[in-house]
Amino acid sequence: MKKYIAEFIGTFWLVFGGCGSAVFAAVVTGASKTADGTAFGFNLGIAFVGVALAFGLTVLTLAYAVGHISGGHFNPAVSFGLWAGNRFSSSELLPYIIAQVGGAIVAGLAIYIIASGNGKLDLTGSNPLATNGYGDHSPNGYGLVSCLLAEVILTFIFLIIILGSTDARAPKGFAPVAIGLGLTLIHLISIPITNTSVNPARSTGVALFCGNAALIGQLWLFWVAPIVGAILAGKVYSNVFDETREEKAARLAADRELIES
Repeated sequence: MKKYIAEFIGTFWLVFGGCGSAVFAAVVTGASKTADGTAFGFNLGIAFVGVALAFGLTVLTLAYAVGHISGGHFNPAVSFGLWAGNRFSSSELLPYIIAQVGGAIVAGLAIYIIASGNGKLDLTGSNPLATNGYGDHSPNGYGLVSCLLAEVILTFIFLIIILGSTDARAPKGFAPVAIGLGLTLIHLISIPITNTSVNPARSTGVALFCGNAALIGQLWLFWVAPIVGAILAGKVYSNVFDETREEKAARLAADRELIES
């Protein structure tokens, strides 16, 4: 049960911190006056670079906080990728996904309630509540094929980063940093394309409260593409980069010699 609670909390924080930063802090208008008393406004918001960093920081912080309990997936695509890479049991897939989607939905509800509090929440835009979409709901108008390909490629790379940084041969203790920075870079690349998903739970959690049936109808892409990309990455990593028995035996022997010396 501890694992599932950790996944719930981790996914909640990812969605609340990442999508919440986009909803609450991407654009924050300040006001001032010139010397002659003319009023003017200026933006104090973090913009899309800040939002990208926020997503990376949510993963980095919770990976250190609860990664040792659940593995720090916080994303159904990550669970599928680790399963495909022989790092995760198939019997755990469904419970993990339920916990992840549950955390994302609670986060989406929290964002909706808080954003409604200033009386200015607008759910009529193309991406309300930091939702993901294609076509008219892509921030820069990218079509279905472009968005599908972007999500497959970026999730593939994300899983390669995860699998590589958590490999037994990788430097210890730095995986959350690599994963968090990787997710930040992914957002810098693809916020203009799909508003960046690479995480079916993240997409679902906010879409359910956006009040736009078209966005809910587009959710299929943000389940299919990330999971396909993740499974491809898992298979590639396990078949190309995993240690052979001989390599593992040699590494363990070298470790023993180092300890004994």
